Amino acid sequence: MPRVKTNVASHKRRKKILKSASGYTGSRHRLLSIARETVDRARRFSYIHRKQKKREFRSLWIQRINAAVRPFGLSYSLFIAGLSKAEVVINRKVLADMAIKDPEGFESLVKLVRGN
Repeated sequence: MPRVKTNVASHKRRKKILKSASGYTGSRHRLLSIARETVDRARRFSYIHRKQKKREFRSLWIQRINAAVRPFGLSYSLFIAGLSKAEVVINRKVLADMAIKDPEGFESLVKLVRGN
């Protein structure tokens, strides 16, 4: 059986790790073992934070809606309950956007909630 040389493959693998670690300081972008640990850690964090980003945005939208309905004497929970009772189906992202960019339209929703 012929001898298999893995020089090309292993060099390519190392190069890929070190390329991912470019921009890191000190040994983190020079030494393979430390670069590998750092890149793995960074990838783990990026995966986790992609999930957290969705939570954080929903929280932001809720805060914006709450701040927008307070001048009308409502709380966020009463507003959302009123919308569901009136069978208005609008997600929080759109509601938060309306509160900022279309105050008249948002006010009409508040009046609708107050009417019920």
